[in-house]
Amino acid sequence: MSEVSLHQSLSQSQTLAPQMRKSLEILQASTLELTQIITQALETNPVLEDATESISLDAEGPENDEADSLEYLNETDDDWRDSRILEGRVAQWTGEDEERRQHLYESIVAPVTLQQHLQQQLDLSMVDPAVREAAQAILGNLDERGFLDLPAKDLGIRLGIKPAYLKAALRLVQTFDPAGVGAANITESLLLQLERKGGTETIEYKVVRDHLEDLARKRHPQIAKALGTSIERITEAASRIGRLTPNPGGDFNPSGNPYIQPDVIIERDEDGSLSARLTGENLPDLRINDFYKDMLGKDGVNAKARQFLRDQIRDGRSLIRSISLRQETILAIAHKLIAHQADFFNKGPRHLRPLTMNEIADELGMHATTVSRAVAGKYLQTPQGLMEMRSFFATGYQTRDGEEVSNTGVREAIQQLVAAENPAKPLSDEALMKALAKQGIKVARRTVAKYREQLNILPSHLRKSF
Repeated sequence: MSEVSLHQSLSQSQTLAPQMRKSLEILQASTLELTQIITQALETNPVLEDATESISLDAEGPENDEADSLEYLNETDDDWRDSRILEGRVAQWTGEDEERRQHLYESIVAPVTLQQHLQQQLDLSMVDPAVREAAQAILGNLDERGFLDLPAKDLGIRLGIKPAYLKAALRLVQTFDPAGVGAANITESLLLQLERKGGTETIEYKVVRDHLEDLARKRHPQIAKALGTSIERITEAASRIGRLTPNPGGDFNPSGNPYIQPDVIIERDEDGSLSARLTGENLPDLRINDFYKDMLGKDGVNAKARQFLRDQIRDGRSLIRSISLRQETILAIAHKLIAHQADFFNKGPRHLRPLTMNEIADELGMHATTVSRAVAGKYLQTPQGLMEMRSFFATGYQTRDGEEVSNTGVREAIQQLVAAENPAKPLSDEALMKALAKQGIKVARRTVAKYREQLNILPSHLRKSF
């Protein structure tokens, strides 16, 4: 028989207070989501009011006996009125009521972004703080498909993260849902999905790992011979591989939302200079109703009502501070983007400079993870069109002339080369690499292949036409 015993252990873990979680949620929220958060707050917190629409209360207020009762406070909130009436009498304030109110406050009807979905899983992970910080950096450098923008090794060097922590963090992120996130490319993403489905010894896993090019060319007999199995088995494996997703973050892609609203507008002034302004200027202007603040100082208010007021005023002030901090942070980052990426705003994508969140964080005196949260799911309306805020942070290369070109600029150069190629003799990845080198951009062939895949450009043998 197995023995049952009790053991004590001491460990450290990070926990976030509810107010801190709400503050981080507001920082990550888009303008549309923030509008919904504020609407929910106005509906569920009776001490909050919109200063632009509020109607001043009678200076005398209601009768003292009525004002001092908890029933009156509940009646000020329309959402509570229906739920308080039970069998013809006023319901008492209970823990269940508080849970329902908190649920209403935290329920935000808005699509969850990939970054938010992964962040929620990271928040629930019990890991070493250093690994958590490294995982946060990884989440901040995933593209819309859930793939790493740059090699993990380069990310570690740029952010000063120890390889051991980075490796553990990357493996952690790769266990998150959806399967396949945190990969360097489509091949690795498919392998992660297959590993989760059936391990690393399946025929499907071996086909993707060692024979993906042959699979793309439908060379089933060659694959079957190499793996010592039948052609029918390879055909079945190909069918299963075809059901995997090459875009694990696709369901969370914010570009699929037809109601994208830019959070910041960057425009050119009359003197030709660039300026930034928040689109949230039309958000409700929250404030605490003076009547309830004064009520706290009155005699005769029962203890339960006084505590209820304190809680609501505290929550309201916390929300107002969090919104103000969010607005200041996003606008400060936008100003830094103008300073670093002026050539892009004036000349186009080819002139996007390499830039990391760490650089902006250092200049603003904040942590890189704060920048990552602030730009998640945010959009800028620029002279070059609507752009995801996160797309301005990219690694890059230096040309022979010393000019810095971001990987976005390299991708555009590849796209232009493919668009101008002879359809009968399409450029291979090797030829694209050499053509880029003539433009002064030195990149490896595998990097060209990676960027070509990101642009959804087929390999040369599949692009060939007559």
